[in-house]
Amino acid sequence: MANFKDLLVWQKSIDFVTEIYRITEVFPKNEVYGLISQIRRAAVSIPSNIAEGNSRRSKLDYLQFLKISRGSRAEVETQLIISKNLKFLNEEDYLKLNQEIIEIMKMLNGLISSLQ
Repeated sequence: MANFKDLLVWQKSIDFVTEIYRITEVFPKNEVYGLISQIRRAAVSIPSNIAEGNSRRSKLDYLQFLKISRGSRAEVETQLIISKNLKFLNEEDYLKLNQEIIEIMKMLNGLISSLQ
């Protein structure tokens, strides 16, 4: 198995997390323990679980962690919709982030399929 840092899906997930942190900086401060915390933790979980699963060196463990990562991706997608509906995200940022999270989903699904 390739080192997790060599995986394009991990690299894109890291970039995505960085963007999530940048964009949530302007969310209302009263959301610091609410939506900001939730979306950041779910976003961080995506590359973290890819890395942890890869490091386990067992295909079954790896698949389980990739599926957890995929679940975190779905959480983030939901939280982006909520953020847009609450007007914390403008349409342009929402569309950009949504496109990125869809691309990460496709890459995760491809990696999972290749391991099954």
